[in-house]
Amino acid sequence: MESKQILEDTFKFHGHICWASAVGTRAGLAALRELGVQRTGTSGQLHCIVEIGDNHGAQCFADGVQYSTGCTLGKGNIEKAGWGKLAITLIDKTKERAVRISYKPGRHKMVAESSFMKKRGAGIPPDQIPPEEAWEMVNMLWEAPESEVLTVGKVEPYPYEDFGEVMGLMPCSACGEMVSKMYLRVVGDKHMCIPCSGYGQ
Repeated sequence: MESKQILEDTFKFHGHICWASAVGTRAGLAALRELGVQRTGTSGQLHCIVEIGDNHGAQCFADGVQYSTGCTLGKGNIEKAGWGKLAITLIDKTKERAVRISYKPGRHKMVAESSFMKKRGAGIPPDQIPPEEAWEMVNMLWEAPESEVLTVGKVEPYPYEDFGEVMGLMPCSACGEMVSKMYLRVVGDKHMCIPCSGYGQ
């Protein structure tokens, strides 16, 4: 089993202890292992597709994936599929191959019946539940055999076309705020940010 230090650091990054970010961490670590790669520090090495959606209680999964893989919103090497599923496809861009990892339902009934989840269901915020109750729930998934928590797919070829980064910022002619050049819109003879331009995107 991976060091719990990774998990503790994930929770610091995420902001509270929860089962979904723990599963995301395990999924990310498993994907790194299967591809034989290390956590990335740049956008040129790995790309991750995380299948969560919006407004559901397991979106915390994505923070575990971000912390464990190094694929982050800021680096632009993670994207959301929007399917409401706890699964990822991690792509090794340099070798053009990928692996898909998904959360298994096997232990989820235990998680749902934990005192932590009962309190969450009653509307208590996660950071107001005693840490020992949160860890009891997390350990159901973190200490379990991987085969009971995750479905690990085969490493498959994955052609990847990377268009690279567009460098450079310019001030919007209307509001004066700095905007990435690729997001400027032309209005008459002026270059404006999207909100000032009136364009939808």
